[in-house]
Amino acid sequence: MAQAPQPGIRSWQEMLDWMAGLLLRRTGHDVPWWLAAVRGAGPASEAAARAWLAENGVTGYAQNPVMWELFGYPDFFLKDAAELLEGQYADRPQLRPIADAVIALALGWAGDGTGQATVQLRKTYVSLNTPRRKFAQVTPTSKSAVDIFLRLDEPAGGLLEAVKTRPDDAFRLRVRLRTTADVTAEVAAIPLRAYRANA
Repeated sequence: MAQAPQPGIRSWQEMLDWMAGLLLRRTGHDVPWWLAAVRGAGPASEAAARAWLAENGVTGYAQNPVMWELFGYPDFFLKDAAELLEGQYADRPQLRPIADAVIALALGWAGDGTGQATVQLRKTYVSLNTPRRKFAQVTPTSKSAVDIFLRLDEPAGGLLEAVKTRPDDAFRLRVRLRTTADVTAEVAAIPLRAYRANA
C-alpha cells in the first residue's frame, strides 16, 4: 500500500517555481529571457551552456530551470514525492520508517524557531536543504541501513563516521541508522547542527 509523504515536503513544481524566482531576483531576467540568450550564444554542449550561464552570473540552483528547458527535465520530475520515496525503499520496506523519522525531524524544526528544512526527493536519496544549500542527504545505502550524510565541519567520532569521498566533496561525515530506535535525541541533534552551520 502506498504511503503518503510527510506533510511539508515540497513538490518539484514548487521547487521549480522557487528556482525560477531565484533566477529573476538575482539577475532581473526570467527563464524565457535567459533561454533566448543562451540559444543566441549557441553553446555546443550542456557543459558549455552551464559555463556560459556561469560567466554571465547565473550559478547554482538558478541555472536549473534554464538548463532543463534546454536539455530536458530529469526523470524525477515526472514522479511525485510519494512515488520517489516509495521507489527508494521498495526492496527494503523495513527501512522506510527510519527515513520517515528523519524527515519528520527536519520538518519539525519550524516549531522550535530553528526554521524549516526544505525536503527534496530525488531518485535515490532525500535531500535536506537550508535556504542556502543542501546540508544533509538521507540515503538507503544497503538493505540494512540508512545513512545521513552531512555537510558538517566536525571531527569524526562517536555517532559521526568519516566517509571516503573525493577531496572536493563537502559531505565527509555520516550517521548510520539501522532501526527507528537509533533515531535518538543525540542523533537528532547532529543534522540540526548541520542545518544551523549551513543556514
